[in-house]
Amino acid sequence: MTHWIEEIVEKLAPRAEGKEFFVANGGLSVSGLQHVGRLRGEITIVDTVVRLLRKRGINAHHKLTLYTVDAWKGKDTQLSQFRDPEEAKTYKGWPLYMVPDPYGCHSNWVEHYWADFGNYLDQFSEKVEVVTTKDLYEKDERMKRFVLLSVTELREKVVSTINKYRGEKKLHKDYIPFQPICEKCGRVDATEAIEVDPVNYRVKYVCKNCGHEGWQSLTKGKLNWRVEWVGVWYALNVDFEPYGKDHATPGGSRDSCNELAEKVYGFKPPEGLAYEWVGYRRQGKDLGDMGSSDFIGFSPKQWLEVAEGEVLRLIYLSAPPMRRVVLSLEEVPSYYDEYDKAERVYYGVEEGDPLLAKSYTLSALKPLPEKMPFQLRYINAMILSQVLPSKGEDFNEVIARLRETKQLKQDLTDYDIHRIKTRITLAKKWLQLYAPAQYRITIVETPPVKEISKLLGDGVRELLIELREQLYRLQEWNEEEIKKTMMNIKKTPQQEKQFFKALYLAFFGKEYGPRLAPYLAMLNKDFVIQRLAEVTNSAKGEQDG
Repeated sequence: MTHWIEEIVEKLAPRAEGKEFFVANGGLSVSGLQHVGRLRGEITIVDTVVRLLRKRGINAHHKLTLYTVDAWKGKDTQLSQFRDPEEAKTYKGWPLYMVPDPYGCHSNWVEHYWADFGNYLDQFSEKVEVVTTKDLYEKDERMKRFVLLSVTELREKVVSTINKYRGEKKLHKDYIPFQPICEKCGRVDATEAIEVDPVNYRVKYVCKNCGHEGWQSLTKGKLNWRVEWVGVWYALNVDFEPYGKDHATPGGSRDSCNELAEKVYGFKPPEGLAYEWVGYRRQGKDLGDMGSSDFIGFSPKQWLEVAEGEVLRLIYLSAPPMRRVVLSLEEVPSYYDEYDKAERVYYGVEEGDPLLAKSYTLSALKPLPEKMPFQLRYINAMILSQVLPSKGEDFNEVIARLRETKQLKQDLTDYDIHRIKTRITLAKKWLQLYAPAQYRITIVETPPVKEISKLLGDGVRELLIELREQLYRLQEWNEEEIKKTMMNIKKTPQQEKQFFKALYLAFFGKEYGPRLAPYLAMLNKDFVIQRLAEVTNSAKGEQDG
């Protein structure tokens, strides 16, 4: 079966024939939170396309363009980042790279919000070459040539082409598609270019915000956004660029830019791929699509505190590009379960969808082991970080417990050891930061016998004795067998309620908690049997007394 991204590569390969290099590009505006939703198209899809092209012997490059001259909108969510939102209103309309860092730890807004994304790209992709529109305007000769053409020779064609897509709000015929940065007030969204001086590479402008009139270099400002998009394609020789669904409407922005490229500037626009936005869920509620300037979502840095990059890559690659994906840091254990399932299917240990197995291989950033590695469930790693005396810090103790509970029956490779340590560390952090309250437990040293004894009437004590005996006879000490044993003991609804309350009290010291079977499976079998004996015997004494 062919994976959807392999179909894309198949279509792109002919374009690469005879070319010295093939450029795949992504584009981001650093308007605020650089969330993990932005890893879907611009990073995961582009990176995978590039790696598959390289396997075909094509010299493919992954570029990422940051639109840093875009005007800062000064939305409430952006203003709230500053200690003094009123003062921050004075930055409205400034280029993003000129807006101060609200927290004072970086030189400007862009650098601050890029840090939690850009510093972690190597955990989600191979080499990515990051460029900024500021640098393109100031330093790139192809971009400079494109800008000059746009405001001189091709200006009329540019304006008439854009007007085809603008409905009733047409640009006037003398419109110059460039907005310089006002030298007086700093705004880039309020200026109007009124004259071009091509010899000195500058424009004359009027600022509608402060009234200033003057000349500004064409290196200090930005093109009309549609023209700028085409300019990036031209400057970087872009062959492939995915785009969000908002640009995918027939007759919309992508179509207008394609026409500008082909019929005005005379070059072939890049092949594209539309993809759906990524949603954000917290405490089970879908909060809508992740948004940068709205500060909805979480960053790659936050993801990497509790999960590996390949797990997120699998989520994106196993979903068709136009299917909405909703992410939650509270649900990381379930993402790991799916990742582990994909791994088992790939190694032939479990039957499943071949496309899931293929997504698993595509998500890998490093060579995969020849044999299937040992899998420590993420949720079990989290449990070990609570139930072991060392809280998972002593690796030898972790391995001993895994062998005691018969989860680990093989010799470990260096890969296995690294992965176990990684999962323990990540799961421990997840427990601290995002786990629902019921997951935060401690195995009590002394069970509250008096409280338990109140629950052991109506035959519940006998049910616990039966559970102890059946658990003692288990040949395989694992979650599934323990769960079956508990469920197979016949009890009335009232008995069942008291039965589980007594178990929770016996191990956690409270009447409720997470599902019991995974926790008991991580405990030493002898300890569990002994604790049940202790509870039933002591409780009998309390009742007799």
